[in-house]
Amino acid sequence: MEKRRIKLDSIDAYNKLYGLKTYHPLVAVVDLKEAKYAVNHLTIDYGVYALFLKNGVNCSIKYGRRSYDYQEGTVVSFSPGQVIDVEMDKTEVGPDVIGLIFHPDLIYGTPLAEKIKSFSFFDYTEMESLHLSEEERNQFLSCLGQIRNEIEHPVDHHSAALLSATIQVLVEYLHRFYDRQFITRHKVNSDVVAAFQQQLKDYFNGEQERYGLPGVAYFAAKANLSAGYFSDLIRKETGSSPKDIITNHVISIAKHRLATAGDDISRVAYGLGFEYPAHFTRMFKRMTGESPTQYRSKLN
Repeated sequence: MEKRRIKLDSIDAYNKLYGLKTYHPLVAVVDLKEAKYAVNHLTIDYGVYALFLKNGVNCSIKYGRRSYDYQEGTVVSFSPGQVIDVEMDKTEVGPDVIGLIFHPDLIYGTPLAEKIKSFSFFDYTEMESLHLSEEERNQFLSCLGQIRNEIEHPVDHHSAALLSATIQVLVEYLHRFYDRQFITRHKVNSDVVAAFQQQLKDYFNGEQERYGLPGVAYFAAKANLSAGYFSDLIRKETGSSPKDIITNHVISIAKHRLATAGDDISRVAYGLGFEYPAHFTRMFKRMTGESPTQYRSKLN
């Protein structure tokens, strides 16, 4: 059966989907246990930000071709532009899910608008969800309670600033909790780092023809992770971004080939996967302070 697809570009559209009351046009705290309608086999095209705390196991979310059922006390995050498949237990009208949804217009012109792109967890996939401790769960619910109280307060010229500030407190807490989760998963994450480093070496070993330089997305896909989560994991484990690690590795190989082989600069560039030798020259000079020709001449 083909899934129904809807565009959620307003708070009212989300509330109508589940039969919930709209208290504010740009933000809502939703408790799906209060939902009047069950929504099954649905594809949602998000036009809003959303954070959901899932306590039960009757709802699964599908990302691409993979489905994920969450443990109790798990937070998932969505940002405008994400498309998500949702399947709920047909016997469950109101799943045990509580969350926050807010429209980008709510935070326009606020400090949160300038910072929200730095909260990369909004772009993580569902399998990279945040698992909360009991204390963290209580903190999450406390923030939602404050937001709900403000939503139900008559709107005045303080409302938008207070709502934005409280939402920022909530996402800052989630950022902290994700940092904790990265630390507690050090063993698993160190295996991802080791695999990345080996795959990077393997890519440039031998004389096989290459089609471009490998990017972060290439190695993230090999680890079955989103590029955002993979980047944050590598940075927290190594102190460097995967992009910088890839670039430094390319420059290291380039230096070796310039020093030991008689190939011209273009051949070295093509051998590393650059489409244009000029791109290789610019990267080499940016990273070393001198052109490949200058570097090679210095060695003679």
